Amino acid sequence: MPVIRNIPLRHELKYLITPAELSVLRGVLKPITQFDPNGDENNEYIIRSLYFDTINDDALMEKIAGVGNRKKYRIRIYNFSDRVIKLECKSKYGDLISKQSVSIPRDLAEQLIAGDPEGLQRMRHPLLHDVYREMRTRLLRPAVIVDYVREAYLYPAQQVRITFDKQLRTGLYSTDLFNPNLPTYPVFDDPVEVLEVKYDEFLPAHLQTVLSGITAQRSAVSKYTWCRRYENKEF
Repeated sequence: MPVIRNIPLRHELKYLITPAELSVLRGVLKPITQFDPNGDENNEYIIRSLYFDTINDDALMEKIAGVGNRKKYRIRIYNFSDRVIKLECKSKYGDLISKQSVSIPRDLAEQLIAGDPEGLQRMRHPLLHDVYREMRTRLLRPAVIVDYVREAYLYPAQQVRITFDKQLRTGLYSTDLFNPNLPTYPVFDDPVEVLEVKYDEFLPAHLQTVLSGITAQRSAVSKYTWCRRYENKEF
């Protein structure tokens, strides 16, 4: 498996699918995969991410321009709880992705949301050093809240992870990450959901067969980009 900076690279495929396609795929996947252990009785959990970008919106502009190598920083929580808070950097290298992640306490999350990186340079994790540098030199700051309900299926071979990310909503200009009552707004005009397929070196043949029945085309547009669609950017 390719590696960059000691971080494994994985494949990621994205599709926009209809609710009908989702229902069919769910029925096929249930007997041959495992449920995500983080899910509830319906195999679902809520993901909320606060994405950061530079003062010039470099992450957004690079995505729109199709730049091959790029990265995005975010703080992520689950089910609107502060029990688990992740600071993450998702990097893309052509058709491959990698993710760095570190758990942080709520007070540090709120410090970063306020735009203050002080002290990160003295912490041990390299991702914290990267965020410190980006906030100091490129004025990295909170950009948008991204909400959705995730339904995930796992297959051990090649660490396959198939997710349906449903009810994608944007927090627009708010940075109130820990507010469960934050007003959010749907981003899609049509009834579609996001299918993502992640795996290591190759996708097992029978899962390729399952996915070959999808009529939708692969989508290059990220959830982050969709959630900034109301800002009059050139998409």
